[in-house]
Amino acid sequence: MILMSWVYLIIASIFEVGWPLGLKIATNSQYRIFWIIFAIVAMGLSGLFLYYAQKQIPIGTAYAIWTGIGASCTFLIGVYIFHDALNLMRALGVIFIITGVILLKLET
Repeated sequence: MILMSWVYLIIASIFEVGWPLGLKIATNSQYRIFWIIFAIVAMGLSGLFLYYAQKQIPIGTAYAIWTGIGASCTFLIGVYIFHDALNLMRALGVIFIITGVILLKLET
């Protein structure tokens, strides 16, 4: 059952990326309402799967990994799709987040 909790956490993290992406697209889209609804649904599903994951994974570990994956993936989407700035300090920040997530997983 612990394996399914990790699967739920990964799914929750993917949906965690969906809501800032939906809100960003909504700012420049003629389909603004659709993308806002997309963001709300992604937010709800993210929370639901985090709930399932926390049944077996400690809350601190689950939350840190959930936000770490969400933040890192959202950052990368921002850089590659929306041409957000990429410099040494921003890259190091994301590397530190990813390293922290890996260390938390290794210890659990």
